[in-house]
Amino acid sequence: PADHVITDINAFHAAIERAATLAGQGKLVTFGIVPTSAETGYGYIRRGALVDTAVFAVEQFVEKPDQTTAQQYLDAGTYYWNSGMFMFRADVYLRELESQQPAMVTACRTALEQARVDLDFVRLDKEAFAACPADSIDYAVMEKTQDAVVIPLDAGWSDVGSWAALWQISPQDEAGNVLQGDVIAQNSRACFARSEDRLLALLGVEDLIVVDTKDAVLVAAKACIQEVKEIVNQLQAEGRSQALLQREVYRPWGCYDS
Repeated sequence: PADHVITDINAFHAAIERAATLAGQGKLVTFGIVPTSAETGYGYIRRGALVDTAVFAVEQFVEKPDQTTAQQYLDAGTYYWNSGMFMFRADVYLRELESQQPAMVTACRTALEQARVDLDFVRLDKEAFAACPADSIDYAVMEKTQDAVVIPLDAGWSDVGSWAALWQISPQDEAGNVLQGDVIAQNSRACFARSEDRLLALLGVEDLIVVDTKDAVLVAAKACIQEVKEIVNQLQAEGRSQALLQREVYRPWGCYDS
């Protein structure tokens, strides 16, 4: 994934080299982040038996937990954050996919066979692709195969999966604020504020996320930012275009503001 931050490059390279060896042997490898806190914003991987030096079988993938469960995972010492990173040979993955998810393979192959070329784009057949079952690699393949392994990774990792995570990894001023764009802050601390256009001002606030774009303004308590998906769900339920679209529209020849 392109949005991950990894600060210990040597540790990451060592894990990659270990994974490459295992993948060459036919294993499907994922990287489990050694947790440093009871994080509710990540899915988790429960490790199974030790299969090699610092390599474990994948026992289970679990969805984002509540705070109590996340603390239990941290205390157990047998759970890792799910990094969403995998390594395997293409032929091994396709073999497993054909075995575990034949309908998915059929839909994808049909979508490609019936695709059309549009300038520099290959447009997959819409109906064929829509018939593809919706499932993640975690549950579609990795939980079902006998060849899935997890390598613990302790490399200063963050997936920057929320505005709070972006605040955490960004340079902060003396008050702990991260200010991006035309933003001023007075008597405010530990805030993340981003403006893509107009002036944005903070006064006497703490632990807020404020993001101002051409499409919308988000104001949220930092502790609640993982719940922003509930706002998106509400927009979708109300049929609001902002749930899926933004004002800036991209085309092969450029973009325009709608």
